[in-house]
Amino acid sequence: MQFTPPPLDFAPCTRRQWLALAAGAGAMGQVAAGALALPARALVFPRDHGSHPGLHTEWWYLTGHAQAAGRLWGFQVTFFRSRVDATQGLQSAFAAKQLLFAHAALTDVQGQRLHHDQRIARAGFGVAQASEADTAVRLRDWSLARTAPPSISSHTGSRYAARVEGDGFGLDLQCDTHQPPLLQGRQGLSRKGPEATQASYYYSQPQLAVSGAIMLNGRRMAIESGTSESGASTNRAWLDHEWSDALMHPEAVGWDWIGMNLNDGSALTAFRLRRADGSALWAGGSFRSAGQRTQVFADNTVAFVAQRHWSSPSSGARYPVQWQVETPAGQFGVRALVDNQELDSSGSTGAIYWEGLSELRDGAGAVIGRGYLEMTGYKKPLRL
Repeated sequence: MQFTPPPLDFAPCTRRQWLALAAGAGAMGQVAAGALALPARALVFPRDHGSHPGLHTEWWYLTGHAQAAGRLWGFQVTFFRSRVDATQGLQSAFAAKQLLFAHAALTDVQGQRLHHDQRIARAGFGVAQASEADTAVRLRDWSLARTAPPSISSHTGSRYAARVEGDGFGLDLQCDTHQPPLLQGRQGLSRKGPEATQASYYYSQPQLAVSGAIMLNGRRMAIESGTSESGASTNRAWLDHEWSDALMHPEAVGWDWIGMNLNDGSALTAFRLRRADGSALWAGGSFRSAGQRTQVFADNTVAFVAQRHWSSPSSGARYPVQWQVETPAGQFGVRALVDNQELDSSGSTGAIYWEGLSELRDGAGAVIGRGYLEMTGYKKPLRL
């Protein structure tokens, strides 16, 4: 993984100072100890597609799968924003008031290999920015931006363009919505712990149709349109946008999360926050059939049961790469398509986590969808 330091003319900080700033921005357990509960409110679009710099932490998470050169690929493009409280009162234009991080990954299912890269910079000076008006996040030559698709109104649909030039790989993606935003939790206010302060504003854009191209080792591969044997599109993505002041309870060391596009057009979200002993501190999620209302899962109705583990030769962390996930919408199996999809972001956010393309199975073992599984806090406790 490659770390690209900020340009010296804009950022005279050393790498160690940058990482210290990032750690300070992310130490929510201390920074937001006196945080108030987020008020329930209606999310307003397109404004809430944009950045919310008044809150401490925010991310835009695009994950998906596509067929190119006759092969299946998984991809991840993530932009994070962290507010640095210690610098908010400084008058200098060089004060790092907001930090932007970005992670990108490409999973080669056939080759059983993960390619990944990362970026970090302070907001400003044309180097990095996150618009408050709409999704328009950029960190040097990496970007994620939302517009209205040519054929529909901006009030009813979105097109997300993601462009990444990483270390040996690249992504040039267009992802179009065919469903309205899925408001997670209580109409977009998602509880993440036993205390009311542990919550986020959170919505998803499931079942995105993917087009564009994937680059690997200088070869550009067009994404191929088509459907699987079940009739589902071979190219689908999922976008999460979440922002908060305090997500994690002090006892939480990390989380397990799935966002799955089902072949029939449904969308499944499930997550749990874990204690150090592996027990669930809090859990939740949702299920929405195409064209139907969202079913929101209560805390005590979701369970993750590990069925197979994989140990990373790099970090030594041991991850469950096959799960049984029990929800009010049914019991599902989740299986990683590549075991080694661990990402080491020590050069940016500091976390070592597992994020990878996985398949979803029903109770009878039939594959009914694909999506991404994320697992954090297995190497060391996660601190946002």
